[in-house]
Amino acid sequence: MDVDSIRAYCMSFPRATENLQWEEDLCFKVRGKIFVIVSLDRLRLCFKCTPETFAELIEREDIRPAPYVGRYKWVMLDRLHALPNDELEDLIRQSYNMVAAKVPKKKAQKSNSRKKISRKGAIRRKTRARKR
Repeated sequence: MDVDSIRAYCMSFPRATENLQWEEDLCFKVRGKIFVIVSLDRLRLCFKCTPETFAELIEREDIRPAPYVGRYKWVMLDRLHALPNDELEDLIRQSYNMVAAKVPKKKAQKSNSRKKISRKGAIRRKTRARKR
């Protein structure tokens, strides 16, 4: 997979967003939490995986624990073609699912309830203004 196909695949997930962080890293997030990082300067890829998959992947060539976050079972592919496309897509999907599942439900509900409250508040202000 190349950067464009990784980007298209990551952005196909519900609520996925992207932004350029740390100067040269393209981060894909779900509800503000990163699930994939593509380093554009050296074309490397990082993602979260299960402990079993982590142990298997780091035994392969061009795959190692990701700096700083390897202890949380993130791997780094030193080249984008270190894995076959279908396997890489499956691992990216798993990373998305694990990260999305960890986002606190209260956080998601708070963001939804804030929108409702602010909308109700706006409606109340309009009603008060009409009465005056």
